[in-house]
Amino acid sequence: MKKLFYLLVAFPLLAFSEVTITDSSGVNSDSISLEKKGEILDYIEKIKRVDNFEYQTGIVDLGDNIATLNVPDGYKFLNSEDSKYVLTELWGNLTSETYGLIFPDTASPLNCGNTFVITLSYDESGYIEDGDAEDLDYDEILEGLIEDQKVANLERLANDMHAMNLIGWAQPPFYDATAKKLHWATEYTLDDYEENVLNYDVKILGRKGMLNMSVLGDVSVLPLIKENIDIFINSTEFKPGYTYSEFNPDIDQVAAYGIGGLIAGKVLAKAGILALLLKFGKGIAIAIGVAFIGIKKFFWNKSKD
Repeated sequence: MKKLFYLLVAFPLLAFSEVTITDSSGVNSDSISLEKKGEILDYIEKIKRVDNFEYQTGIVDLGDNIATLNVPDGYKFLNSEDSKYVLTELWGNLTSETYGLIFPDTASPLNCGNTFVITLSYDESGYIEDGDAEDLDYDEILEGLIEDQKVANLERLANDMHAMNLIGWAQPPFYDATAKKLHWATEYTLDDYEENVLNYDVKILGRKGMLNMSVLGDVSVLPLIKENIDIFINSTEFKPGYTYSEFNPDIDQVAAYGIGGLIAGKVLAKAGILALLLKFGKGIAIAIGVAFIGIKKFFWNKSKD
């Protein structure tokens, strides 16, 4: 991260050549307009904040005594407040609640190419009955999702957003009826984006709702995800009082959908997170302007420090 910061400071000096301006940040910004200079300084401040993030390992409490995460070896956890900053300010997503983000210990929010990142959240939508799980036709569900996505693209295009084309399952749905854990992955193409993108979802069912683990990355990292996904599925558990087996029909709310409805409804609900995936591929530097395109390779290659 130190190396990345120095590169960002140095790059404007190579890209412009007019009036020299030196400020308290140490940026000597030749020929930079005040507007562009402000953007550069703002971005440097963001990088400083990321450089000061404190990550957690070991056992982490999630929510208000709802669940625990045992951070796997080789990974690190970023708390809720800093994760919201990453998701909204750095990666350009809409504001949403999250328990936090899991990164490989060699990665950071500005250096996570060629790998994946996991978001953790909780959806208190009620107890999800799983009696339909054995009888689901996943091919039929997929056909419906593809048609729904075509309709959704009309709205996306009307709002100047990339059209998303659902190709199919990157990992067909699998439900572990004993552990009450469901996971599946969908693969998309996006207009004007060279690589296919991936949504890999894990749902851990509980008494009052479900824990969500969304694995984010390009489809090229799917083999790496498949190799490690069981580690993450088994690392997160509800605390007593929130487990699926403790459901009380007299006082607890039942969700309006089962396993099939969960898959069919939640796939399209995840469409917004793909804005984050575009950040993985194209780099946050694009927001600064064409002059920063060259920095992309430093963001998305693993650090050699």
